[in-house]
Amino acid sequence: MMNAPVRTDTLNLIGNTPLVLLSGPSEAAGCEIWGKCEFANPGASVKDRAALWIVRDAEARGELKPGGTVVEGTAGNTGIGIALVANALGYKTIIVMPDNQSREKMDTLRALGAELVTVPPTKFADPNHFVHTSRRIAEDMDNAIWANQFDNVANRRAHIETTAPEIWDQLVGRVDGFTCAVGTGGTLAGVGLALKEKDENIRIALTDPHGAALYNYYAEGELKSEGSSVAEGIGQGRITANLEDAPIDTQFRISDEEGLDWVARLLREEGLCLGLSSGINVAGAVALGRQLVSEGRETPRIATILCDSGFRYLSTLYNADWLRQKDLPVFDWLGSS
Repeated sequence: MMNAPVRTDTLNLIGNTPLVLLSGPSEAAGCEIWGKCEFANPGASVKDRAALWIVRDAEARGELKPGGTVVEGTAGNTGIGIALVANALGYKTIIVMPDNQSREKMDTLRALGAELVTVPPTKFADPNHFVHTSRRIAEDMDNAIWANQFDNVANRRAHIETTAPEIWDQLVGRVDGFTCAVGTGGTLAGVGLALKEKDENIRIALTDPHGAALYNYYAEGELKSEGSSVAEGIGQGRITANLEDAPIDTQFRISDEEGLDWVARLLREEGLCLGLSSGINVAGAVALGRQLVSEGRETPRIATILCDSGFRYLSTLYNADWLRQKDLPVFDWLGSS
């Protein structure tokens, strides 16, 4: 029996997450689909990595001093990661969120001791957007930093230095493709850049939800969106600093219904309770796997990100009334509840 790893610092619990072979998606794609279990991080999401790198980078540059405050605008998961990292390092946290995000994320942030500010959801061009609101709060405070996860490239460095090397090592240097959706762009760009350094033949794919503009940008060269998605934390309408020069080879657009189908199957068939962004990522991985199989690659290996736990969405994705209100299919085991 293998011994579990020992950590002498709680922040070292971030990263080194397991990689799991997903049976249903692998069968559907005709190849190997592997999921990086980012819900195993202390804050239960992939955003813990960016949170740690952003805070450590601010410390190294002398911008964050003892007793300081970290301020960020986020759909929730980055804020949760920042709150945990800040607690461990003796900082305070102020998080600005759109008020349409899941109740579980808001309750979690408050439980972690973060000061939570909620604002109405609006377009990025609006000065009251949650990102701009968080920036103004940080600028008006002493000894505070604005994390700026969208354009702070410490975010993607976390994935260049940790996520990509982990995937490469876990798959023993045989990776044929990687895909995930984009929120800030840090994960897709960081993993893509680092894997391309290992093997330029690895195919990097964007998996975009409806309502986001990047699918059309990489397909046609124009930032243009269509439709909408209820997925939290993904979907982008601009090229962030983290996305600049990202080595995107191909792109897929995935509907909420297709993503939810994989959320349901992974829970019912494989015992994984995940959020919608993970379902969308898995759907994209299946599409990428099928693409590579059709081109004659022998048993391709595709990796993707299982972003966070479904327990963060009990009031939304796993609530029959909420799904009906959004005109989305209700998981059959929820019945008429």
